[in-house]
Amino acid sequence: MNVSKIVVMGLGYVGLPTAAVFASRRIQVLGVDVNQQAVDTINRGEIHIVEPSLDIVVRAAVTEGYLKAATQPEPADAFLIAVPTPFKDDKVPDLAYVESSARAIAPVLAAGNLVVLESTSPVGTSEQLSAWLAEERPDLTFPHQAGDASDIRIAHCPERVLPGQVIRELVENDRVIGGITPTCATEALKLYKKVVQGDCITTTARTAEMAKLTENSFRDINIAFANELSLICDRLDINVWEMIRLANRHPRVNILSPGPGVGGHCIAVDPWFIVDSAPEQARLIRLAREVNDHKPDWVLQKVTGMMEALHRDLPGRTRQDIKVACLGVAFKPDIDDLRESPALKITRAIAELGCQVLVVEPNVRTLPDHLSRPNLRKASLVEALEEADIVCILVRHKPFTEARNEIKRIPQLIDTVGLVN
Repeated sequence: MNVSKIVVMGLGYVGLPTAAVFASRRIQVLGVDVNQQAVDTINRGEIHIVEPSLDIVVRAAVTEGYLKAATQPEPADAFLIAVPTPFKDDKVPDLAYVESSARAIAPVLAAGNLVVLESTSPVGTSEQLSAWLAEERPDLTFPHQAGDASDIRIAHCPERVLPGQVIRELVENDRVIGGITPTCATEALKLYKKVVQGDCITTTARTAEMAKLTENSFRDINIAFANELSLICDRLDINVWEMIRLANRHPRVNILSPGPGVGGHCIAVDPWFIVDSAPEQARLIRLAREVNDHKPDWVLQKVTGMMEALHRDLPGRTRQDIKVACLGVAFKPDIDDLRESPALKITRAIAELGCQVLVVEPNVRTLPDHLSRPNLRKASLVEALEEADIVCILVRHKPFTEARNEIKRIPQLIDTVGLVN
């Protein structure tokens, strides 16, 4: 298959970098997104998300004519789907965005095209994608029907990138490429070798889907172990950060750092896909999710306890008089991504206690609409440290690390990330 044009469905934290990297190889790329503002921004050669080096790659690709954005797909040789796959309130996977993308590209498909699902998905989603496309295009054959003889090739190639290093990791990291048939995998392999310097390993679509879910579940379980240790050490009056440093001096022990919970579009979501697929077998995976999901509640209890102590010491002050500074609302350090952020959840819950909340988040210009409350406002770090009665460190952003000595002097301090320990 000769690929001269690619359509990338979804221009978010993965889709836009993916589109830009392919365009940087002088392949015509059309990025598609429902957000008209994002489309207009990209067509100006600018970006609507925070990601180091991405602005340079996008600007060059747009200026040279290899990348453009639109709200509707066009005919192409390959179609990459990089849209969100969240879960519903009952932890059941929500594949609405994948289905919508499938039905959007179906009218422009032609025999010989390749469709690759990059979105992290439950096992079997690639086959479901094939079925959705077949519903829309009965004039074409698809791999779940015709095997290697199908008109359209379908594969799954999940991203495995770290926010803040996406451009480099898209190129350098190994990729797992799962085809519904061996020919599907081979055609997808040819496409990704145009940009990937790491190894590209082919397998079945279902194995590739499970491999990505397993990667994030492995990390979730290890984070849950660290978070559970933080609860135990708090009960036993032990400094968990010192204890972990000492335990990690064992040559075969590498305990992760505790935090206020787990966020992001992958680790906080993907394990539930396994639990949904095999609920009786996924006992440890479910328990790890429950431990990590509970951690924000534990942090809130700490804040509440500190407020009650202030009320006892200063009985004349009302709840509305107390100011709490929340340092960080992103889901990890030095990015603007708020998806599934435990810090965001904690901040919102603190505001619901009725106190004044000062939010310090250096990576976003404005706070999300669901944080819009009369008792909550964005503040600078200097303001927060001067005005707050209680300071809660929720994310280890670089500016907070640089101000470590000033933060350490705050008497009412809740450090969920070990910044001052």
